[in-house]
Amino acid sequence: MGTALLSAAHAAAQPASDVVLVPTQVSPHGWLFQGEAGMASAQNKGFMSNAGFVVTRDGVVVFDALGTPALGRAMVAAIAKVTPQPIRRVIVSHYHADHIYGLQALKAPGVEIWAQRKAQAYIASPQAVERLAQRRNELFPWVNDETVVVPPDLWLDGDTSFRMGGLTFRIVYSEGAHSPEDIMLYVEEDRLLFAGDLAYAGRVPFVGNADSRGWLLALDKMIALQPTVVVPGHGPPSRDAARDLALTRDYLTYLRETMGKAARDFEPFDDAYARTDWSKFRNLPAFEQANRINAFGTYLLMEQELLRGAKS
Repeated sequence: MGTALLSAAHAAAQPASDVVLVPTQVSPHGWLFQGEAGMASAQNKGFMSNAGFVVTRDGVVVFDALGTPALGRAMVAAIAKVTPQPIRRVIVSHYHADHIYGLQALKAPGVEIWAQRKAQAYIASPQAVERLAQRRNELFPWVNDETVVVPPDLWLDGDTSFRMGGLTFRIVYSEGAHSPEDIMLYVEEDRLLFAGDLAYAGRVPFVGNADSRGWLLALDKMIALQPTVVVPGHGPPSRDAARDLALTRDYLTYLRETMGKAARDFEPFDDAYARTDWSKFRNLPAFEQANRINAFGTYLLMEQELLRGAKS
């Protein structure tokens, strides 16, 4: 009886059916899994972020792993329909929930996971445990008690590059922006940039407590690469980097200007938020869910910057 009950409980914890993903080719060697607009929910099965992969003659390089083990399994199945080449390397842009819980499905013999060393702090933190518990509650059964945070096999300390199957891959460290560990992947021959959450297309980015000053510098790095295609962490790919990166840049700049003025004037956040004109961004996807959080995080950041400036 005990075994039967345990088996029934295990079955109940699993999604009723797996997800099927269909990738879109965005460059001669590059492919994209594009998530839905908006925030993660049980209705969209957690599929609201992007991931991608690059096919070489010696194997596949994957960028990010999406937000549930089921999505990770769907990535593996979809890649196998595109190429017989095995997955050899997974590059993690940063350790936020919507990009990492698929790693446990991608991790297999012969597959290396690479991430920036500063992600160690998050993986070892109570926040990682709390975030997983939150996702188990919000996205059950797609995230459940069997979902875990998978650490990388190799920690990266800065920019690096490697060759695989005739292609040149450049990993670019942002120096800390959206998260302390943000990295991007640039495929030189395709002029294809996987930017993670440092670029958003057609939606309000999630800023939270990010270093927006560093993020703006990272946007300058992206533009300097002169990519033909930019795959953001959320939303459709961009084929006009100068134009489309401007949305994220302008939003971050506006947050810093408006919340910075409020901090300098000692204006309470609620008052500053209520009087700020958000009309340029209000109709973008994820505005209602993210904007107030972004503004508050930026308000606190600008207070800290003012305090550091006063002490220096």
